[in-house]
Amino acid sequence: MQNEDFRLEELRILEETYSGAVPQLKFNSPFELLVAVILSAQCTDKRVNSVTPGLFALADTPEKILSLGQSRLEEIIKPCGFFRSKAKHIIGASKMLIENHGGEVPENFDELIKLPGVGRKTANVVASVAFKIPAIAVDTHVFRLSNRMKLAPGKTPLEVETGLQKIIPREKWSAAHHWLIWHGREICRARKPDCKNCPLNKICPAPENKAG
Repeated sequence: MQNEDFRLEELRILEETYSGAVPQLKFNSPFELLVAVILSAQCTDKRVNSVTPGLFALADTPEKILSLGQSRLEEIIKPCGFFRSKAKHIIGASKMLIENHGGEVPENFDELIKLPGVGRKTANVVASVAFKIPAIAVDTHVFRLSNRMKLAPGKTPLEVETGLQKIIPREKWSAAHHWLIWHGREICRARKPDCKNCPLNKICPAPENKAG
């Protein structure tokens, strides 16, 4: 199978397997999503979802976050890890949203990425999930699978993002992001990928699968 063909077949199988996959993070507004994604750095979505209901019951807007204060915010989000830097980012982002955007989360990627604690991944998640703008957010799962499966090999998340954009139709960018995340969580894990039960095992070029 030619290089381009096996990648398209991988994507076809992923779409068939994970059609309808949605984010695990729980949120009720673009701001809540922004906070949840900041908290999810080096933390599981499950852990974030155990923390955010209590947080959002107290503070679900930038104004309420500032009223809550950094010390109280740190206390609430401590289970998510790196709580001091995350609290600093959330406070900083809240201030910038109030000062520059009337307290609303902007849809524009270039404006999102200016917010404290917001890199390309977070900006792409918010643009994609909250505002339905086609985007591919490269988290650890997407980065690992893109290289392991030779979908879009790259040394940096940006290289992988650019490579995926070239092979995936734009209208499927956001959905494909979720296919890869779910496949990375359920089957193609970082350690001990379940190649035996993988729907891609007949075409996947990963060394683990070939050794199978």
